[in-house]
Amino acid sequence: MKNFNEMLEYVKTRERKKVIIAAAQTDSVLDAAILAYREGIADSILVGDAPEIKRILTSMDAELADKFEIIDCGKDLARAAAISVELASAGKGHAILKGKTDTAVLLKAVLDKEKGLRTSEVISDVLAYEHPDGIKFMSDGGINILPELNEKVAIIRNAVQVAHAFCIPNPKVALLSAVEAVNPKMPSTLDAALISMMNVRGQISGCQIEGPLAFDNAINEEAARTKGIVSPVAGKADILIVPNIESGNIFGKALTYYCKYRVAHVVMGTRVPILIPSRADDGETKMLCMAMGLICM
Repeated sequence: MKNFNEMLEYVKTRERKKVIIAAAQTDSVLDAAILAYREGIADSILVGDAPEIKRILTSMDAELADKFEIIDCGKDLARAAAISVELASAGKGHAILKGKTDTAVLLKAVLDKEKGLRTSEVISDVLAYEHPDGIKFMSDGGINILPELNEKVAIIRNAVQVAHAFCIPNPKVALLSAVEAVNPKMPSTLDAALISMMNVRGQISGCQIEGPLAFDNAINEEAARTKGIVSPVAGKADILIVPNIESGNIFGKALTYYCKYRVAHVVMGTRVPILIPSRADDGETKMLCMAMGLICM
């Protein structure tokens, strides 16, 4: 898939699924639900304040207002998150999209030890962005604050799983740092070197890993050549792994607000994909997240 239009067309060829929207009483998320319905991407189950959901739907598209299943739980955002997780556990939906509820509130329900959806020790957010050279990925700018080595390995595996779902059989993974040389004073370079060796020895499969790499060396072949870096990954990375949540968060928002790239993202490591776009994201971005989640299920 070279762009998100191809992603959307691919989703349309598959069996139509349902996305559960937790606390759906917001304009942008209901716009996403309407777009997904019109485009044949997915149906939606709307959990939240039913009167407000119906009011917004009617104002947006009166003809489609009755096309969605609505589950009323009032204005209680935590209750909306819990019900959404219960529905997913019961197999009534195939992904959960965050609506008005905070990410922390939704993830608390998702990670509940008794009723939650966790399938992995580490969950992570994988961002996809529509670069002129094709769809690229970055992780993790949304969940893990300062991952240690084993957590980074899990983050890589989650990202590789997403790349495979996007028909990239052997993605190139760049472990980012400020420099391309190992420096004992920079833990991210030590982790990158160890993880790269794990890949060489077959402990991490399904991808090619190189690191540490500075950002320019990871994405630009001329920069890599200038610095004498010979690698199948350098300059051609499909997946960028950032060292901490701050760098990932800033990078993701720069793609949206400076580069004007279309983006989508999905949380992996759970029984169904969890979609936690920013509440500031528009309906199209949230619809793209829905499609990305359904590809990765």
